This record gives sequence, C-alpha cells and structure tokens, in this order.
Amino acid sequence: MLAENNVRTGFFDREQFDSVIAHLPEALRPMVTFAYITGWRIPSEVLTLQWRQVDLDAGTVRLDPGTTKSGEGRVIHMTADLRMLLESQREITDAYQKEREKVCPWVFHRHGQQIQDFRNAWQSACRLAGCPGRIPHDLRRTAVRNFVRAGVSEHVAMKLSGHKTASVFRRYDIVSDSDLIDAAEKLQAASAK
Repeated sequence: MLAENNVRTGFFDREQFDSVIAHLPEALRPMVTFAYITGWRIPSEVLTLQWRQVDLDAGTVRLDPGTTKSGEGRVIHMTADLRMLLESQREITDAYQKEREKVCPWVFHRHGQQIQDFRNAWQSACRLAGCPGRIPHDLRRTAVRNFVRAGVSEHVAMKLSGHKTASVFRRYDIVSDSDLIDAAEKLQAASAK
C-alpha cells in the first residue's frame, strides 16, 4: 500500500504568529488568536461561535453536539489569555449592541455581522509577515503542537482539538528542527549527569 501524501506541514512558531496578527485588520485578530489557542476549526467552529456558548463566570466555551465535524460536543476551559480575549470581545459586542440597539449573537464579528470570509486579509498578512502560503488550518496544527509541548496528554489534547483518532492527531503534531535541537540538548544534559 502506498503511503498517504496529503499531509500538510504548516504551523506557526510564536514569532511568526505574532507577526501575522500584527498585519491583520483589528476585527480579525481575536478570531485568529482564538483559533491559535484552541485549535478549533475556523469555518465551522470559530466563526459560528455564539455568546450563548461562552460562560465567562464558569470560564468555559462549549461547542454543541451535532455542530462539530465529529458530531460530538466539546468544551474548553479558559486560560488567562483566552479569558482576556473573550472579555474584550464581550465589551466590543456590548458596545455595539448599546450603540445600535441590536442584538449580536456572534462572538467574532465585524460591526455586528458574522465574519464570513477573511482570505484576502489572511493571505496579505501572511505575505507581509514573511510566511506566504500559510493557510488558516495551520493554526489548528499549531495548537496541537502547543498542547503537546506544554505537556498536555495526547488523550486530553485530542478532546480539546476534537480529533477522534490518534493517527490523525499525530499528523498535526509536526516535529520541527527546533524540536530536534531541543531533543539533542536534553539528551546531552541527561548524558552529562
């Protein structure tokens, strides 16, 4: 059987991500940062996220069963960065609703309208940041790498990202040159003891 050859290898290190964010329009930065932190799918899970799914008091964000690729619901507990991002979005949404006297159910929006397409802004930001050709789904791979490198167990990381199989999850945990250098340094330190 031939090896599968449709595996993408794109991901962002922190400096690249920060540079892309700096080149995005202000309204897109929170949505992209949310995807970077959570690893959730942008079109079906991030852009469709509504305030009824966010519980700032409990510190959770939920995806309803039947709305994810796997059909299973999902919950993520907020990190300090995620909480700050969502509280800021809540303030933006509240200000919009007060000013316009309209309800905005979307967590990520442009002037109360659900964000639908951001391809041109994304491509421009990636080009200006020095990483042309990157796709939004690379944020998902980045989050998986970040989970693993932070010491989150594979099983828990799969629950966070919504991966059903370990084999697909591992395809997202891309090993980079810096990972190999880090491994060599750890081996060197261990052998010096």
